[in-house]
Amino acid sequence: MKFRDGYWNIHKSVRHLPKVAIVDVQKGEGKLSMFAASKKIEHRGSTLNTAVITTEITAVLPDVLHIRSYHFKGLPKRGPFFELAEDQAKLLAIETNKDSFAACSKDLSAHVATTGPGDVQFTYKGKVLTSSVGLLGGHAIVHDKEPYQVEYLNLGVGETIYGLGERFTAFVKNGQVVDIWNEDGGTSSEQAYKNIPFYLSSKGYGVLVASAGKVSFEVCSEVVTAVQFSVPGQCLDYYLIGGDDLKAVLHNYALLTGKPALVPPWSFGLWLSTSFVTNYDEKTVNSFIDGMQDHEIPLHVFHFDCFWMREFQWVDFLWDQRQFPDPKAMLKRLHERGLKVCVWINPYVAQKSYLFDEGMEKGYLVKNPDGSVWQWDRWQAGMGLVDFTNPEAVRWYQGKLALLLDMGVDTFKTDFGERIPTEVEYFDHSNPMLMHNYYTYLYNQAVFTLLEEKRGKHEALVFARSATVGGQKFPVHWGGDCSATYESMSESIRGGLSLSMCGFGYWSHDIGGFEKLATPDLFKRWVAFGLLSSHSRLHGNESYRVPWDFDEEACRVLKAFVELKCTLMPYLFAQACRTHESGLPMMRAMVLEFPSDPVCAYLDRQYLLGESLLVAPIFQDDGKAVYYLPKGRWTHLLSNKEVEGGSYQEEVYDYFSLPLFARPNTLLPIGNNTQQPDYPYNDKVTFHLFALDDAKEAEAAVYAHDGTVQAVCKIKRDGTVYEVAVEGELKNWAVCLRNIDNVASVSSGSLSHSAAGALITFAAQEKECRIMTA
Repeated sequence: MKFRDGYWNIHKSVRHLPKVAIVDVQKGEGKLSMFAASKKIEHRGSTLNTAVITTEITAVLPDVLHIRSYHFKGLPKRGPFFELAEDQAKLLAIETNKDSFAACSKDLSAHVATTGPGDVQFTYKGKVLTSSVGLLGGHAIVHDKEPYQVEYLNLGVGETIYGLGERFTAFVKNGQVVDIWNEDGGTSSEQAYKNIPFYLSSKGYGVLVASAGKVSFEVCSEVVTAVQFSVPGQCLDYYLIGGDDLKAVLHNYALLTGKPALVPPWSFGLWLSTSFVTNYDEKTVNSFIDGMQDHEIPLHVFHFDCFWMREFQWVDFLWDQRQFPDPKAMLKRLHERGLKVCVWINPYVAQKSYLFDEGMEKGYLVKNPDGSVWQWDRWQAGMGLVDFTNPEAVRWYQGKLALLLDMGVDTFKTDFGERIPTEVEYFDHSNPMLMHNYYTYLYNQAVFTLLEEKRGKHEALVFARSATVGGQKFPVHWGGDCSATYESMSESIRGGLSLSMCGFGYWSHDIGGFEKLATPDLFKRWVAFGLLSSHSRLHGNESYRVPWDFDEEACRVLKAFVELKCTLMPYLFAQACRTHESGLPMMRAMVLEFPSDPVCAYLDRQYLLGESLLVAPIFQDDGKAVYYLPKGRWTHLLSNKEVEGGSYQEEVYDYFSLPLFARPNTLLPIGNNTQQPDYPYNDKVTFHLFALDDAKEAEAAVYAHDGTVQAVCKIKRDGTVYEVAVEGELKNWAVCLRNIDNVASVSSGSLSHSAAGALITFAAQEKECRIMTA
């Protein structure tokens, strides 16, 4: 939202109360308070009829400061509020100088002068990050009746901004106007399903605006040297987060807002859906599964979309008996075939559903201000909305889902949650303007916690479309309704990378596109991208996504990439465990791993899958790939070709490959199971060593399914000598020295040679080896 008319003037409809003159700075216990008048104080009379803007600085965590700016503080605080770490007075150290104060949390400091405009300068280890500009920010009143609290944080030359949720616009947010307001807008507009009022700066800091409602960001789009953000009302809370690099900032953000849960290994396998409005029954489902088996394509999860329930009755959580006459027996048969089962749900209750009458009678549905049930005909006829602010309504909703879990359902696709009305009343009297974005948090939390209770910790996951701050604690999330075009495929990557810059650990998308029908060419390219995402699902709208509907080669391509992903599971699950531990995403923008490489600042068509594999999907029907490799010796995982980085690369790939490179100095654990994602990763694992520089050490851990470390392998190079050491339990393991064939001797194990390089296999009891190369 813009308040200025150009740089010098304020819009005629706006009355601006800037922080013109500091009139007092107070040092309290765990808090530094600055009071700034909205005009210069030239004499005592100037203190009359003059507004004062108060800024309070406190500490939450090491290197995390909480800034609260307000005009009037007497208004009642009406939630909902994000679930964030609380302020800790003991963490704030206040330094007093002759003409300034500094409020410090570890290495992050906020500097406030004792006179002059109400500026706040933020530094990390003495380096200036940004400044709050007092003459620009403060309080604004629009049309003499609409109050807003406004902040401007300035940007340096070349500084770039990332994040703000799953946005399908340009990856770098400079120049964009972003309203944090969840909408069901697809992947081809400025709207977003997952709006997160958090951004990362290339200078090494992050900013979270702690408002669950509508936050408006002007990223270099009003004042071109600043990020401006505003919220309705009298008070603005935000957190400034420091760290040694962007990954450290994201880790601190996760400590503030919550870390992603660890999802079960089976969830990383291939998901196949009925699609949305297609015709399907149990016979159709079985034909899909039989077809996958006939084509020898590993399949791990089957998803039933909306029409598992009867039309006009979503949701009643009752199987449509016309299509699925004995669902319990059907689910048992699917489990016997080694499949997990997911079913579609949403938080809306159609008037024709028996749950509508139950919910209306017991007060479990959101109400109008007059006490009647809120309803509309959009999506489902006469539908109401479950009121998740009512604990009894939560238990009621969970109880219906529990019956499905007892029947054999394994997880839920928690669709929708964006179309939330604002002129309503909630059970706990939450502010409906704030609940519009926050509703999705309560919805997904209710489903996820039920799954944890029924299935156990680390066995729970949902497949969610909407999110707000903290939603990363309830994974997985997918990118919504994309189209079957290369352009939409690239939109999806931008959205996923933007979301990952907001601490969301896992992300998926509809392989082949949701809308329309992909060409065989596009489908096969999207398969490669989809299987090299954290989670992989085939799903469409009006057409099926079984590969034989495209061509026979599509079946072979899908088989190849599913099998590849299964073999990568020791590595991928280790990355998932680190995501859970650190808050860092599995799919990482290049700038996150290479912040000092200026080329990486704008790269949005390639990413790192975990910390060690670079993936560059192909977006052209001629198979041409254009991608960038940072400096170092990169090794193509499939072809074993070594490429010296530091420049753009251009190559043509067939459908069975794409740019997939191992990072220099990487030790990558690869399994030997091509059929399942959930096997013992410490059994028959091979540690592949890629381009280890002299005097360097590479390390890889192997995890059990519960997230505990089973073994750690380390390899250190000293000239022509490679020292291998293992701690923990491995069974029949091996080491492959990629592109090294000239091994003179090994102190243990059995040496052989493969196309990829020297291979040394070990028995379980062998823990150390000295490898001499010629």
